[in-house]
Amino acid sequence: MANVTTISLDRSVVESLKKAKEYPRQTYGELITKLVGVFNNVKGQSQYDDFLHKIQQEKMRELWDNDADKEWEHA
Repeated sequence: MANVTTISLDRSVVESLKKAKEYPRQTYGELITKLVGVFNNVKGQSQYDDFLHKIQQEKMRELWDNDADKEWEHA
């Protein structure tokens, strides 16, 4: 039990945790660990999506920002 700590939470947070439990005997520690894991996965996907978006922006600029396309604007 030396690795156990106490944290202070608003009652509304505790109620939200109770509703989020997957099974009645699931501990708050297990639930919070799972929530943190899900959050980190989503955060990682967001960074990957941002990376892909940045690469796509550069390629689209290369494809669309050229003199041949500018001639069509005045056709």
